[in-house]
Amino acid sequence: MTEPLPRQIRAAYDEYGLTVYQAYPAPIADAALAAGTFVPPFKRERMTWIKPSFRWMMYRSGWGTKPGQERILAVRISRAGLEWALAHACLSHHDRDLHTSAEAWKAELAASPVRIQWDPERSTELAALPHRAIQIGLSGEAVDRYVDDWILGITDVTALAHEAHALVRAGHPAAADAKIPTETPYPLPAHLAARIAATR
Repeated sequence: MTEPLPRQIRAAYDEYGLTVYQAYPAPIADAALAAGTFVPPFKRERMTWIKPSFRWMMYRSGWGTKPGQERILAVRISRAGLEWALAHACLSHHDRDLHTSAEAWKAELAASPVRIQWDPERSTELAALPHRAIQIGLSGEAVDRYVDDWILGITDVTALAHEAHALVRAGHPAAADAKIPTETPYPLPAHLAARIAATR
């Protein structure tokens, strides 16, 4: 039986907040940048996924080229907000080490406003790496808290994504690395690490 890949939140953070990434079409991005938070046409009733990994966001959005994901936003949120989300989260899959049964997991998933998904982290060249990056899905109360309370600022980093992509295509991933924000392991409290099955 193969060992599961290590799971760790890596992010650009300081004592107050951290950066997560989202990709949107221009109307949502422009409105958010003008308001400093998400406003219509952003829809609160939909689940919204935030990702602390810039490279995973580039993998998901095709470096900001996929339809509906043309604009990459760096959203700075409070650490208190992140930790509330993790404390109210449920894994998106059944984990026998965390859940007594599949039925118990399904009940917790239905009741939780936050969903956690672990996916293979990506290199600057978007190859899969031997550890997992986190995606955090917010719904219901969690979306309201995110939009109204957690966001400290929003920056458009689409130009950075395109510049880094151009360097990768030209065969200079190290030069792209130098431009991408440094992400280091986030110091998770033990009870939160256990709740989301993060590797200690």
